Amino acid sequence: MAVNKFHSAKRKRFINNSIVHVILAILACVWVFPILWVILTSFRAEKGSYVSTFFPQSFTLDNYTKLFTDTTILNFPRMFTNTLFIAVCSCIIATFYVLAVSYCLSRMKFKLRKPYMNMAMILGLFPGFMSMIAVYFILKAMGLTEGNLIRLALILCYSGGAGLTFQIAKGFFDTIPTAIDEAALLDGCTRWQIFSKITLPLSKPIIVYTVLTSFMAGKAILASFMAPWLDFIFAKVICRANSDQYTIAIGLWKMLEKEYIDNWYTSFAAGAVLISIPIAALFLFMQRYYVDGVSGAVKG
Repeated sequence: MAVNKFHSAKRKRFINNSIVHVILAILACVWVFPILWVILTSFRAEKGSYVSTFFPQSFTLDNYTKLFTDTTILNFPRMFTNTLFIAVCSCIIATFYVLAVSYCLSRMKFKLRKPYMNMAMILGLFPGFMSMIAVYFILKAMGLTEGNLIRLALILCYSGGAGLTFQIAKGFFDTIPTAIDEAALLDGCTRWQIFSKITLPLSKPIIVYTVLTSFMAGKAILASFMAPWLDFIFAKVICRANSDQYTIAIGLWKMLEKEYIDNWYTSFAAGAVLISIPIAALFLFMQRYYVDGVSGAVKG
């Protein structure tokens, strides 16, 4: 009797595991298929946006070389440089904002602390483009919508709302004993010294996590590094006809416009592959700290 129950339970577990693995395999195929298609298209020798076969009939590297050699119409190197500069500056500023706000909310008790946290939570529910027109006119009034100042305007857009995304970092700072801060205060340290010389060295996982999320995603107007690579709406509104200030998102979008799509479609796929490589490599290299940062915040 016991043996039959054991075999029945084992059979049931095998069936359940098989179903789960089949579902996961299907989801994996759904997730991997578009990536594989973009990579294959980037090496496709046949021009045009529509072909009858999934796998290219012939392969070439011309789609990649064209991005860096044919700069008369779409200057991909310039757009890549603009995006990289904006992304790095936004990432640095956004990381400082997030860590500073998180530390203050974790360690300091002040009158409007809870109302601010509630307000930040509510504002995070709204898409950033709702403020697009207001932000544009503010930047225009400040003279930041012409020439090289457009880069500064985009940096302000992508990093300005980063302080609203404090929840994860605050949770990590909550795990650091306050006794350390109290001992440092007794020794004559200021709050800034405690933050910069004691708390930050103990917070390597959450710093890396904040940088990575700054690279890869963010709320509050998609703050940080990934936004310049993905955001089309804010960049297009602010850059307008200043093509020398275009970011990579605008450039890739223009490759899909009617007058360019036949000649630039495969190069569009090549550009998509190129901008994904450094971000993916960075995440794979630092993912251990990413996990540590999340687990520390959850414990808090």
